[in-house]
Amino acid sequence: MPVLKNARQEEGVVEEALPAATFKIRLLKDQRMVHGYLAGKMRIYHIRIIPGDKVLIEFSPYDNEKGRITRRL
Repeated sequence: MPVLKNARQEEGVVEEALPAATFKIRLLKDQRMVHGYLAGKMRIYHIRIIPGDKVLIEFSPYDNEKGRITRRL
């Protein structure tokens, strides 16, 4: 269930953990690298994300290179 109306969701694998709860993610669909940051609820409940985790990332219709990580799969 996307938070934004026109949000596009894709699955990916975390490749690298960066400072400030940001990550480099390789999308499963087309193998491109994108930048992801943790959603607010994931920060509040201290959901840990480590390299190798499969995640669901949500993109705004305006920016296809940066997205919000909404779930760990």
